[in-house]
Amino acid sequence: MKPAIGIDFGGTAVKIGLVNDRGKLLREDGFATADARGVKGWVDAVAAALERMGLDLNRLSQQVSGMGVGVPGFVDFRRGFIHDLTNVPGWTGVSLAALLRRHFGVRAVVDNDCNAMAFGEVCYGAGRKFRHAVFLTLGTGVGGGIVLDKKVWRGAYSMAGEIGHVSIDMYGVRTKTGRGGLEEYVGIEPLVARARKLLRKRTSILPDMVQGDLSKLTPRHLAEAATQGDSVALEVFDFMADCLATVLADVTYLLQPEAFIIGGGVSAAGKVLFDPLRRHLHERLSPFFAKLIQVLPAALGNRGGMVGAATLVLRG
Repeated sequence: MKPAIGIDFGGTAVKIGLVNDRGKLLREDGFATADARGVKGWVDAVAAALERMGLDLNRLSQQVSGMGVGVPGFVDFRRGFIHDLTNVPGWTGVSLAALLRRHFGVRAVVDNDCNAMAFGEVCYGAGRKFRHAVFLTLGTGVGGGIVLDKKVWRGAYSMAGEIGHVSIDMYGVRTKTGRGGLEEYVGIEPLVARARKLLRKRTSILPDMVQGDLSKLTPRHLAEAATQGDSVALEVFDFMADCLATVLADVTYLLQPEAFIIGGGVSAAGKVLFDPLRRHLHERLSPFFAKLIQVLPAALGNRGGMVGAATLVLRG
C-alpha cells in the first residue's frame, strides 16, 4: 500500500508526516499554526510543507493513499466537517475533507485528534495487542478516544470519548461543557495552582527549582520533584491520579476495555503518575476487573498525532 499523509493540527503547531502501512514515519515537516492565516492560508502552508518533503503536488494521488487530519475540536467524521476549533480562530463550520480533496486530488479524512492518536496507538503503538482500549491525553486539558473491536467509537454525533468533560464532582466547577469536569481538576493550570496553594504552608524543593518564581512552575518541575520524593509534588500527582481513577473506573464498568493508554505531556511524569493511578483505580474496581485492566503509557510519543492521522487512511 502507498504511504499516507498524516497531519497533526495543534493549537501551536501543525506537524505533517508521511507514514507507511507499518506505522513508520518516513518524512516530516510542519509549521507554526499562527503563521497560517485562515483556512486558505493553512491549506497553502500544508502544500508548501508537502513540497519540502519531496512530494509532487501534481502527482500526489500516485504517490500517497490519501491524507488524514487530526484536529483539536468537534468534528463530524462522516462529512469531514469541523464544527469548531476552540483555540484556533477562524475554524468554525469548515468542510475540511472536501476542501482537501478538491485542492490535492486525494482521499481526505478528518477526525478529532485524540481519536486519531487512539487509533494509531491501537494499530501501531502500546495498544496493538488489544481489541478494546481507551486512550487519554493529559496536557492543558484531558482528551480521550475510544477503540472498540479495533474500531474508533465516535458515537451518534462523532463526538464520543470526551473524557475530559466527564464529571467527577456533582457540585463542582461550572463551565460551558458542564459541571465538575475532570479537566477542571487535572489540566496543567489546575495542577500547578494546587501545588502553589500547598506551597503556602509546606516546605518543598519546588521554589528552588524555579528560583523562587512560582509563576514559572510547570508539570515538568512537579515530576522532577516527585521523583526526588518531594512531598508537595507527590501529593499533587496523587490527587491527579485519584481524579483520573474516578473516571477510569466509571469507564471500566461502562465499556469494559482491556486497557487505558495514556499519552500527552503530563504523562511523561512516569511512575510518579502511573503507580498511584493504578493503585487508586484498583481501589475503585471489583477484584475481577482490577486484575484484568491495564494502564499503560502511550508508545508513539510526539509522532502519535501524525501516525494516527495517517492510520485513519491506511487502516480506517
